[in-house]
Amino acid sequence: MKYHPLVAGHAVRQWLGAAALFAVVSQAGAGMFDDEEARRAILELRQKFELLRKETDQKITDESKRYAEEVAGLRRSLIDLQNQLDANAAEAARIRGQGEQILRDLSEAQRRQSDAAKATDERLRKLEPLKVTHEGSEFTADPAEKRSFELALASFRKGDFEAAQSGFAELLVRYPQSGYASAALFWLGNAQFVGKDFKAAMATFGRLISQNANYLRIPEAQLAVANCQLELKDTKAARKTLEDLVAQYPKSEAADAAKDRLARLK
Repeated sequence: MKYHPLVAGHAVRQWLGAAALFAVVSQAGAGMFDDEEARRAILELRQKFELLRKETDQKITDESKRYAEEVAGLRRSLIDLQNQLDANAAEAARIRGQGEQILRDLSEAQRRQSDAAKATDERLRKLEPLKVTHEGSEFTADPAEKRSFELALASFRKGDFEAAQSGFAELLVRYPQSGYASAALFWLGNAQFVGKDFKAAMATFGRLISQNANYLRIPEAQLAVANCQLELKDTKAARKTLEDLVAQYPKSEAADAAKDRLARLK
């Protein structure tokens, strides 16, 4: 049995006091009483001392037990407190982790939103009509329309006349009112002529002349019609076309070329 130091000290002091009292009484009794009375007195004192000792021991036992229970309760409280602190720390770490994840998710969502907005703006810019100036004419065109014309013209300049024909023909079908329509017909006719499809070329140039008489390349288109007619051995029709060209556009370079051809036809 472990005892609380204060409790044990107090009990020992009581026990020592009782022992001292017993000794004093025993000595005094030896002088005042005879042997029998002294034995009875000593016996009584011993009984009282024993009773006091037992009471003291019981008190020590009770106090030590109470102290041990208090210490055990305090230890349990400390353990519970530590567990609660650990749980709070873990919860704080979890919440902090969630907060950091939320911030990362928010940052990622903002980045995706920004990227989506940029992509949307880019798509809208690609869909918005553009102001275009081509061969002295100003008009609006869809980005895809402009790209189609430029790709077809690039194919023609590279000598890929089949791709050029397909590109210009597709442009005219998809954008019949396109500001590029006159230029597309002109280059389509030239691509057909190079491909020796003279009838198709003559029809294309004729379509251009009938649709847009103010197009700046009309003199060249008329000269091209005359060339198609010559290739098809229709010299009479070619001469008429060349004469009309010289009469209608006398100051054009095409008219000068027409005069040379007329001179060779005579």
